[in-house]
Amino acid sequence: METSELVHSVSTLCSAPPDHALAYLADPARLGEWSLGCWGAEAVDGALRGTSLFDGGEAYVRVIPLPGQPIVDYEVGGDPGRLVRRISARVVPGEDAGGAAGSSLVVLTAWRERSMDDARWHRLVVAHDAEILILRHRLERTAA
Repeated sequence: METSELVHSVSTLCSAPPDHALAYLADPARLGEWSLGCWGAEAVDGALRGTSLFDGGEAYVRVIPLPGQPIVDYEVGGDPGRLVRRISARVVPGEDAGGAAGSSLVVLTAWRERSMDDARWHRLVVAHDAEILILRHRLERTAA
């Protein structure tokens, strides 16, 4: 694998305040509103279970906010007992990233697991490209 095929990152600058953006990303009840791989997520077995809008399969996610940090990690997988930390969200104050005061830069980063074939990785990349747009809309709407 090429190094560029191991990590994918997307970002958006949105008009929601950083504390609101971080709270939204850290709220397990909100995951099913924006995650195309875990749509309609509901709490089950100490994690969230949702449906992939791509293939209808079940996916599990555990949301892990990092105390004192503007970061939320997501453990994902097909078995709630064997989740792997593979996705991270970070919130940066917008003014630190060239935006207006009170805005946020939201960054999603995904790491490719070794067993993921090219087609599955491509699907994840495309999903994150769409999810960051969904997140921007949801964050701005819920902050208003």
